[in-house]
Amino acid sequence: MTLGPDLDLAHLRALAAAVDEGSLDGAARRLHVTPSAVSQRLKALETAAGRVLLVRSRPVRPTASGEALLRLARQVELLTADAAALLEGTGPGRAPVVPVAVNADSLSTWVLPALAPLAGELCLELHREDQARTGDLLRSGAVMAAVTSEAAPVPGCSVERLGAMRYRPRAARSFAERWFPEGATPAALAAAPVVVFDRDDRLQHDYLHRRARGREVPRPPQHRVPASADFLEAVRLGYGWGMLPDLQLGAADGGLVVLDPRGAVDVALHWQQWKLRSPALDRVAAAVLAAGREHLHRPR
Repeated sequence: MTLGPDLDLAHLRALAAAVDEGSLDGAARRLHVTPSAVSQRLKALETAAGRVLLVRSRPVRPTASGEALLRLARQVELLTADAAALLEGTGPGRAPVVPVAVNADSLSTWVLPALAPLAGELCLELHREDQARTGDLLRSGAVMAAVTSEAAPVPGCSVERLGAMRYRPRAARSFAERWFPEGATPAALAAAPVVVFDRDDRLQHDYLHRRARGREVPRPPQHRVPASADFLEAVRLGYGWGMLPDLQLGAADGGLVVLDPRGAVDVALHWQQWKLRSPALDRVAAAVLAAGREHLHRPR
């Protein structure tokens, strides 16, 4: 891909808007131009790149070449907003936009409070995704930073260890008395219903795999509840047992019991961000890293 030095910033903005909004019509509304103008800008960018950059599907999605230019568009947008803030001060519509990918349990426990002091100065675009998949959003250019389980740096990114979220198998007391009268035995784990977050949630399966010790891994009945607060509520209501983070419960167990005292599972988390010197991105990183040191489990 060969790009000239006179790459049009409006064309890059059209690419980013189309990906963000999912369609050329949505991009047009965001940019306050006609869909035809958006289409012309995208065609001009593809001509300059010599590559197809956008798959015109529903929603539209970037090609591999489009992802590279999408990252460039995000970087230009952030650096432009940083410069405007330094020169003029942030006014309406001029606050830097920082897209960040975060796993659901971190988002609902420690990340939102950590970023709250920045909410008046930055526009935070938070993408909720499983910690094993947030790195994919970095690679695609959808976000500039991510809380992720990936320890190896994504190309073009730096990485720092945050700590670990500690999960334990918990259930409502009445549920435990019914299904686990003799504790978390293999027979009980094979029969008792379990709550999972979604298809990507491996925590319960990994715990069952570890308990199987080489035997066939149990496949109990499952309930899928794809929201952290609702997941906790489903466990409290006796839908099934589930792996719940200590941070979500705090000092109060909410009437839940730990099924297996030795069943704690630590999920290591890392902070990855683009190697881009930006005051806005640096402030987000500093807030997340400080909160991680304060709240996450760190092996001694």
